[in-house]
Amino acid sequence: MSSFCEDRVVIVTGAGRGIGREYALMLADHGAKVIVNDLGGARDGTGADLGPADEVVNEIKAAGGEAVANGSDVSDFGQAKEMIQQAIESYGRLDALVNNAGILRDRMLVNMQESEWDAVIQVHLKGTFAPAHHAAGYWREQSKAGNPVDARLINTSSVSGIYGNPGQTNYGAAKAGIAAFTVIASRELKRYGVTVNCIAPGALTRLTEDLQPGEITDEMREAQSPRWIAPIVTWLASAESRDVTGRVFEASGSVLAIAEGWHRGPTVAPVSDPTTLGPIVRDMVKQARMNAGMNGKDFDGGLE
Repeated sequence: MSSFCEDRVVIVTGAGRGIGREYALMLADHGAKVIVNDLGGARDGTGADLGPADEVVNEIKAAGGEAVANGSDVSDFGQAKEMIQQAIESYGRLDALVNNAGILRDRMLVNMQESEWDAVIQVHLKGTFAPAHHAAGYWREQSKAGNPVDARLINTSSVSGIYGNPGQTNYGAAKAGIAAFTVIASRELKRYGVTVNCIAPGALTRLTEDLQPGEITDEMREAQSPRWIAPIVTWLASAESRDVTGRVFEASGSVLAIAEGWHRGPTVAPVSDPTTLGPIVRDMVKQARMNAGMNGKDFDGGLE
């Protein structure tokens, strides 16, 4: 067992399966004490079962690590607070929170139901805000009390949010919101000794396997394994990353990159007459860089 994250106390939400499970296992392997949160719901967010979280905890303990299970619904404000408190009561403090829990209810905009929109926004966006709010409050209290704080907030966006994927207006809106949340929170929490970063992961998990066209080969499973994402999260949760904040990292078995956010493009003086705007706007559009497609490069206008 490595000592890279020795004695760091880390909460990982949605850690019973997939990407979150890999985070929890690698963090524990590097010496972190892990609170393994998972509601244990289905892919669409229905149901609850502590079994997946317990299984990961047992795996960590069998390897000589320390972990406790937590079955909180991270989108419930009160339960999110209890989860933060459990970490503090179990291990004496909290050093990092990894917001990873999520669900999918994909649908084209014209077919999307209100309930499908609400559920995805609730789990992803509020499920990031609620734990982050309570963790930030704890770290602020520690800082104001004169206790040294070297804490990490690590959120989860998606290329579907920062680049845009048809059929995922609900999921993409939530994930784009989380990317903006990350940038803003990093500026607010820096004074308390907290860095805030974000991961846009790419991997084959139970949420994404049936979205892949054609047969999934063993080679594809290895290339898109969640294990490729865990190293950057482990590094960000460590003490070594204290000088990096406000960044969105795209991570998968094929790339590790920093996604660069919105910047002002072609600019003209204000125009008072809307009838004159046609040629002006078209010229600005012609000069402007294209929005990125799902590959992180210029979008060609087609469905990807």
